[in-house]
Amino acid sequence: MTYRLRFLSLLFASLGILTISRAQTPLDGLMMPKGEICVALMYEQGTWDRYWEGSTIRVNQNIGTFTRQMGMPMIVGGITDKVNVILSLPYVKTSASAGQLTGAQGIQDLGLSVKAIVLEKTFGKGKLTGFTNLSLSTPASNYLSDYMPFSLGFGANELGIRGIGLYELDKGPYFRASYSYLHRGITEAERDFYYANGAYYTSKMDVPNAFLSQVTLGSWMFNKKLRVEASLTTVRSTSGDDIRVYSMPQPTNKVDVDRIEGFAQFYFGSNRSFGIIASYHHLFSGRNMGQFSGYGLGLTYQFKAIN
Repeated sequence: MTYRLRFLSLLFASLGILTISRAQTPLDGLMMPKGEICVALMYEQGTWDRYWEGSTIRVNQNIGTFTRQMGMPMIVGGITDKVNVILSLPYVKTSASAGQLTGAQGIQDLGLSVKAIVLEKTFGKGKLTGFTNLSLSTPASNYLSDYMPFSLGFGANELGIRGIGLYELDKGPYFRASYSYLHRGITEAERDFYYANGAYYTSKMDVPNAFLSQVTLGSWMFNKKLRVEASLTTVRSTSGDDIRVYSMPQPTNKVDVDRIEGFAQFYFGSNRSFGIIASYHHLFSGRNMGQFSGYGLGLTYQFKAIN
């Protein structure tokens, strides 16, 4: 088993952040009114056939094309008009087109997020809205975090705090920016020795913390039945080591991501109860990451639960 057969370490948690579908998420500028609930069912798939070992791009014929699929139910509830709660529970499946290693599948991490409006002010021909968000995720199954590249996730707790600013013109176009700090915990490997810029005789590994930023240009169309967006997302780890040549990767590695995405959501009916979502994403730069491209599809249903 070569190191290239097991090279992704922080990949899946990074993608878990990036690919959560935007029916409403911790990163967007949407809010549910008090007493309303939105239920979403999302599917996303990403593939790569090249990856970054440190900053060097590589091709691994032993893996061929790597595929990651994710199905995820989400529930968003309006506690008040200015406070929302978001729950998510992804199911992840990984596979490769070549080699002898078997992919993995199972429930990944349970996510809980609370988003609140902290600022609303009219500026010129538009409105400025400020949000804050606190999120927590924790492993929901006993998956192996050190089984690279097929691992379902970090296998560690993550606490995120972020600020979001949205400026929306009266006629539909808007600009949104967010900045997040992600504090990650400790994962346990299936070995009792590893090297990460020094020798460690333990199975416990510190997963590097990270900053996540996103800028988005979007617009509402057709009387707010269609929403389209283009986004740039970056992730920067605050510490960590690179995948070493001829060595296997591990959750201590530093992972950086630069990703572009196109997104569209269309609502049916006069009350916009049902909606469909489609997206496409591409990683154009990274570090210790697979060069993923992929798409997402989803259905949403919004209803009044409490008057």
